[in-house]
Amino acid sequence: MNARAVPHERYKWTALFVVTLGMLMATIDSSIVLIAMPAIFRGIGLDPLQSGNSFYLLWMILGFLVVTSVLVVSLGRLGDMYGRVRIYNAGFAIFTFFSALLSITWMHGHAAGLWLIVMRLFQALGAAMLMANSSAILTDAFPRHQRGLAMGVNQAAAFSGTFIGLIVGGLLAPFDWHLIFLVSVPVGLLGTVWGYVALRELGERHRAHVDWLGNATFAVGMVLIMVGLTYGIEPYGTHTMGWTSPLVLGCVSVGVLTMVAFGVIERRVATPMFRLPLFSIRPFTAGISASFLAALSRGGLMFMLVIWLQGIWLPLHGYSFERTPLWAGVAMIPLTVGMLIAGPLSGYLSDHFGARPFASGGMLGTAFCFILLETLPVDFHYWVFGVILFFTGMSMAAFGSPNRAGVMNSLPPEHRGAGSGMNTTFQNSAQVFSIGLFFTLLIFGLSSTLSTNLFHGLVAHGVPVAQAAHASHLPPIATLFAAFLGVNPIEHLLGASTLAQLSSAQRATLLGHSFFPTLIGSSFRAGLHAALDFAIVASLLAAAASWVRGAKEDEPAARVTHDAVDTVDVIITD
Repeated sequence: MNARAVPHERYKWTALFVVTLGMLMATIDSSIVLIAMPAIFRGIGLDPLQSGNSFYLLWMILGFLVVTSVLVVSLGRLGDMYGRVRIYNAGFAIFTFFSALLSITWMHGHAAGLWLIVMRLFQALGAAMLMANSSAILTDAFPRHQRGLAMGVNQAAAFSGTFIGLIVGGLLAPFDWHLIFLVSVPVGLLGTVWGYVALRELGERHRAHVDWLGNATFAVGMVLIMVGLTYGIEPYGTHTMGWTSPLVLGCVSVGVLTMVAFGVIERRVATPMFRLPLFSIRPFTAGISASFLAALSRGGLMFMLVIWLQGIWLPLHGYSFERTPLWAGVAMIPLTVGMLIAGPLSGYLSDHFGARPFASGGMLGTAFCFILLETLPVDFHYWVFGVILFFTGMSMAAFGSPNRAGVMNSLPPEHRGAGSGMNTTFQNSAQVFSIGLFFTLLIFGLSSTLSTNLFHGLVAHGVPVAQAAHASHLPPIATLFAAFLGVNPIEHLLGASTLAQLSSAQRATLLGHSFFPTLIGSSFRAGLHAALDFAIVASLLAAAASWVRGAKEDEPAARVTHDAVDTVDVIITD
């Protein structure tokens, strides 16, 4: 950075506020629909649990993540070429515009469902522009010895925004589901105007040709793999999941081959979107590997906790299924509090003592918290659960802030946008993979005993054998999604006609607060433990990957490696 580009002392705090506002808004909106989906689908008159309607449910859940995973690298590279602030500000405007369009949804039925999904994908485009360039803008604005603090504040907002979205969605949706999108509009307008007025281009820009072929193959490959993983948890034929489906196998296979082709292309084009020479920088490679593994360990955790709370714990403690979405968000407040405390603190400390002890220690702490979650009974004491969540949030944030700062500090100034986008792509794609893996492990656990338990439980309370057999053989994913959407799963499984045949006492028992949670408890516990075992292993691998980045005193070696990256770039360009 030249002398002209050294930022004013006050500017860096302005940049931190604007960038953190954008990240907070983007991550809140990534999860706000999860809790609000029951109100959304009731409002548009569409039952996502009906056969053939799962498309709407899956893409409302995962579409946002898929878009941000696919586009952040390209958008970060464009930021390096044409200006990070320019791309970031455009992202704020796009996000705000499509939030406004979502808030005025007037259609009903399938047309409304498609409108929401398409507008949500465009909203995710704006979010991807924010995510791809936020870390690079902060790295440009802050000196090396304060970047950990800046990343800590920014990452705390990003991590906690996901869980804040659950609470905000639960509070607003009962009044009017349109409000969950409308609430972003004034914030977005403020951020857009402030960004255009206050943010300045401080990074190095190097104009180059856009790698259209690389962008296309990367996007196609990532989308196919993620579509395959998404539909892998859907039932296929007589199977409880779709991993044998030709669609799933075809998407994953073609997606992997396309990604192989992408790797070949990136080694041959003059100005690749994916800066492969950056992997020669050890702290960068270690950091994004740790980021991928950490996201893999926690990406599906939110869904497991929400289903645990909504499907079992809250009903057992007297909450109706319709009220569980809001209270599930409230119950996870300790996780958010832990993140808000540890994010800035660990970032500040990593500025003075290096990223490695905090990032690796954070993932070891996360693994230990997952072990503690395994020790809990299904019907736990909330204060114990809350304490574990608090320390889980602290551990995750203790990893996230120093790790992001370590990655960004290792990058040459002209490649910060591309490097930030690569890191975010690894993180967001891992979350999609994690959701698919967690649901797969959970469904395997449920499949072993749920069908038998459900059949005998229904017959014992007066349900005819034929209807009980039909309900017990429905895919477990339908039961999980019903609980997730705040619908009594037994009511969904049996239907109004079967329930009408039963006495009022039998209906009251079956639809009561304790029948379904008691029925599913042991099966859910088996699936949850399998998912947590996977999360523990991924967390330990993330800790190991973070440790190999080297100590703080090794960072000058990374700067030497930057020269090698620049040399490679010159050779390729020439």
